[in-house]
Amino acid sequence: MTWKASFAPLRNRNFAWYFASRFVNTLGTMMASIALAFAVLDITDSPAALGQVLAARTVPMVALLLYGGVIADRFPRTLVLQLSNVGSALAQGAIALLVLGGHAEIWMLAVLGAVHGAVSGIGFPAMASVLPQLVPKEHLQPANALVSLTRNGMMVLGPTVGALLVVTVGPGWALAVDASTWLLSALLLVPVALPPKERGEAVTSTLQELREGWTFFWATPWLWAVVVGFGFLNFIHAGAWFTLGPAVADDTIGRQGWGYVLSAEAVGLLLTTVVLLRVRLERPLLLGMIGIAFLAPPFFVLGAAPHLLVLVVAAFVAGVGTEVFGMGWNLAMQENIDDDMLSRAYSYDALGSFVAIPLGQIAFGPLALAFGFEEVLVVSAFAYLAIVALVLCSKAVRSLPRSPATPAPPVTTATP
Repeated sequence: MTWKASFAPLRNRNFAWYFASRFVNTLGTMMASIALAFAVLDITDSPAALGQVLAARTVPMVALLLYGGVIADRFPRTLVLQLSNVGSALAQGAIALLVLGGHAEIWMLAVLGAVHGAVSGIGFPAMASVLPQLVPKEHLQPANALVSLTRNGMMVLGPTVGALLVVTVGPGWALAVDASTWLLSALLLVPVALPPKERGEAVTSTLQELREGWTFFWATPWLWAVVVGFGFLNFIHAGAWFTLGPAVADDTIGRQGWGYVLSAEAVGLLLTTVVLLRVRLERPLLLGMIGIAFLAPPFFVLGAAPHLLVLVVAAFVAGVGTEVFGMGWNLAMQENIDDDMLSRAYSYDALGSFVAIPLGQIAFGPLALAFGFEEVLVVSAFAYLAIVALVLCSKAVRSLPRSPATPAPPVTTATP
């Protein structure tokens, strides 16, 4: 793949506007994640409270994912995204005002987080499935890589900038930036013009569409095998890394150090994205599952020997593996699932993958207090590797190939 072909999706007007929307939104989100964690810890020095706030956002998001998939398969996906982004802007803006004004309490952050999670759950399937409508199939890998390049580039800067804001002017400002970027990202989607949806037959009810999605999901072995595995993997990751991580960092490497660790992970993601702009990824799920196994070493290091340099290196390698999986998974979905089913497939994927996240966010704080932070993190690392090995026992996962590469049709440059 040449560099010209790698950047070809940006010559497509629809993709260019979508790319700009994702760019501004991702910067704010990357800062907000670390800011919210330390905003909670400033109110109460309890990892359990942090887990409760994170879970309050995740539970309604998971609950509405299936409905979001139906909505995104019925209506224009950019419109669904715009409405979701505006809702997120309002929720994050309210959180920022409470934190900046010094009036924030845990229950307030939990309630507003639930609102944010609800609109995110409706919008997520549309965001995940809109790309095949923006570019031809032959441009899917470079288009996915360019979106990842934006996300991963902002992940390099976002946590560090967010941590700097936290230690200088406080977490509220990072949350305020995130709110503004949600709104701007909605505006940038206005020029995107998608082709009209084609439905093979009339839809009688939301329940019928959900049944169709479930039938397809369960009839696709590679799809359900990975999703079931990630239900357990995300339970561990949410609890060990995102809930216990900031608490351990606060007592060991410091808040700024935690920002460096998250940025190192983002550097690994970013460099891998650049490679994937040029290198065609074959056997997407086999390589992806091998890559995701590299998320386990940072748990072990965080628990057994939380030294900054070792954590930075481990996080960098984890970022490499995460990006390989992310690219492989998106290509597997986008190349092997028809457009009229894609949003629902992504919604079942997200439901199965995310359903245990709030359990991990809630459970790992009490587990660490009961059994010790080191013990819980070390066991988590070995459990993570075991689950990856079980998923790779599926022949459908190991053998799924890429679609054959064919010449791309002319790039669409139509005016609005």
